[in-house]
Amino acid sequence: MASVATLAPITLTDRAVVEVKNIIQEKNVPADYGLRIGVQGGGCSGMSYLLGFDKAKDADEIYDLGGLKLIMDKKHAMYVLGMEVDFQDGLNARGFVFNNPQAKSTCGCGTSFSA
Repeated sequence: MASVATLAPITLTDRAVVEVKNIIQEKNVPADYGLRIGVQGGGCSGMSYLLGFDKAKDADEIYDLGGLKLIMDKKHAMYVLGMEVDFQDGLNARGFVFNNPQAKSTCGCGTSFSA
């Protein structure tokens, strides 16, 4: 069973929390789902970020971030430790931005990195 942890390895800016809550309301995300953040193989630099809504699984940790249920596979924590997720809504770009101190290099798309 997934365990509930106290201190999340990442942070979400206030803008990101507001946007995620808006998406939950607009898309009628079920109450037993949380925001899954993690990494997966692929992308131009070797790994890419995973961001979506999901139910917690046995290998997951669950965190409370500003009233949001954050779900993360325990194995992913080392790749995102200290990461900040922001949301930008500007003229040039709109979307979630990952500021990851663990990334040794990133690519132009902003969603792929190497660790």
